[in-house]
Amino acid sequence: MTLRILFAFALLAVAVFPLRTGDVLRAQSAAAVPPMHVHHVHLNSVNPKAASEYYPTPFPASAQATTFNGLDAVRTGDLYLLFTKVNVAPRNELTGPQTSVWHFGWNTPDSRKYNERFRAIGLEIAQMWDASDGRLVDLSSDALPGFPTQEQIVELRAKGVKPTRQGGFGYLRGPDGALIENAQAGQVERFNHIHMYHEHPLCAMQWYLRHLGARLPPNAAAITGDCKRPYSPPTWPSFFKFPGFVRDPSGAVFFDDISISIRPWPGGGLVSTRGHIVDHWALSVFDLMAEVARLKAEGVTVLEDIHPWGNMRAAMIEGPDRVAIELVEVR
Repeated sequence: MTLRILFAFALLAVAVFPLRTGDVLRAQSAAAVPPMHVHHVHLNSVNPKAASEYYPTPFPASAQATTFNGLDAVRTGDLYLLFTKVNVAPRNELTGPQTSVWHFGWNTPDSRKYNERFRAIGLEIAQMWDASDGRLVDLSSDALPGFPTQEQIVELRAKGVKPTRQGGFGYLRGPDGALIENAQAGQVERFNHIHMYHEHPLCAMQWYLRHLGARLPPNAAAITGDCKRPYSPPTWPSFFKFPGFVRDPSGAVFFDDISISIRPWPGGGLVSTRGHIVDHWALSVFDLMAEVARLKAEGVTVLEDIHPWGNMRAAMIEGPDRVAIELVEVR
């Protein structure tokens, strides 16, 4: 990312959009949409077999190398990571341009112990900056608590506040440059989320609720007004030493217990996911023909109409900010 783009990102981070009365976000959930389930995350890889064999190393309790529908795969819970062979290294968030898929990740019962093991066995850690005048750290709990702005960081230092060094989240840099999260939560290691960038997170949430029948978490408050909300100031830890990371507005929708977690990408310009490290993610549906017909009637862009996919059938639609979402028929 160039310095000019970084400065533009910083300015856009504090841009304010006007609010107006609108629909209640919770009411957008389409109860009439038949249940959909996360089926797989599809990655491009120069060496699919090696990529599939990587994931059981950091996550041995929940990841198993296998094959699915003729592809090298990882089975994790009820879903798969699938790998398609490409001849040139796919682009990721380091090599750009940025797509709406940021990363995917696991919940782990002790992220710090997992991180220590990652280092001991030689896995690559994707470190974050703990401040704009700070240092690189492995985990969010190595930074000052509360996701402070730089001004707040200076104040916290003056008060003698220290990092908690308990729990938190960190990242691995996996095969082909994939960014993989290790986030402490619960007592069981499990794949639990796909983390998205959307220019307007609440608008994207409305789209997932309305068209795909996703649900909000039980504790989510009803949100009224314009879905194009103001961006918060940048905070740390961040992969960018400057300008930091814009964390709000943000939110999540769920398919079963898998979160489609969303952070803002101020300024737009997100490109199609096709051909990048995460080419698309997929939902299973019971009646593919009926779902594609419904989505077409609702004005959703269909990238690929119904077609054979190995011994199954699939179609590809486009969601907010050009995310490709595959629909796979599972009966």
